[in-house]
Amino acid sequence: MKFAIPDTLSAGTCAVRTSNLTKEFGKHSALDAVNFTIPDGSFYVLVGPNGAGKTTFLKLLMELIRPTYGAIDVLGMNPLDAGAAIRAHVGYIPERSDDVYSWKKVSSALAFHARYFPAWDGAYAAELCDRLSLKEGKLSRLSKGEVRRVQIVMALAHRPPLLLLDEPTDGLDPVGREIFRGILAEHIATSPTTVLVSTHLVFEIETLADHFAVLRAGRLLTQLRTAELQHQLKRYVVTSAAAPPADVTVMTNGSDREKAWTLWGDETELRE
Repeated sequence: MKFAIPDTLSAGTCAVRTSNLTKEFGKHSALDAVNFTIPDGSFYVLVGPNGAGKTTFLKLLMELIRPTYGAIDVLGMNPLDAGAAIRAHVGYIPERSDDVYSWKKVSSALAFHARYFPAWDGAYAAELCDRLSLKEGKLSRLSKGEVRRVQIVMALAHRPPLLLLDEPTDGLDPVGREIFRGILAEHIATSPTTVLVSTHLVFEIETLADHFAVLRAGRLLTQLRTAELQHQLKRYVVTSAAAPPADVTVMTNGSDREKAWTLWGDETELRE
């Protein structure tokens, strides 16, 4: 058996595709020649530790920053040539909840934001405001969670073909997280869209995900379909003194008495 978690995806039409995408900040490489393939209509979850390059990747897709090297295709467009057009077709929830019109009241901020999106659905925006229990007030005086709810409305109300969600539940309380998960599930069922979510809280949206990717230190370690991940990656509890098979071991932990091995491969072969 050979330990090889796939890092490439085959797909027909892609909402996002990158080739050797690299972003350097001085001597620091935030992204190192990554090749993302995000199929059109997929729910793609990007995970990784802080500083892995997840937020940098999302900003590159929207031309909020520019790459050092490499190519990017978003909805058939190059951000370097069509950044504004791409942003008009993207629903974006930024990592920071204060990255919004802090000097405006909620209703004014939503009305101002809507002017940038010809497809803005006022009735849908009102429905989202009601479900998220938005209250009026200047954004600078709202809590982090309340501002996050406003950002959710801004991202979804124009029913964009691509959603870029950077830690979308950050700041929300448990009830708010549950409401958001329900809204998102209904949204993708009724509005054709591709979803790219960067999150540490995989358990919140894993039932929606059909693709997963892992970034670490700017490198793309894997991207694969959820079904393949669930079939091939498993955790085994071991009570013997045996050493884990090095060629298929992803992680080991536990004590001498009871060990836990996370292994990649066919379950029947690994059990043997």
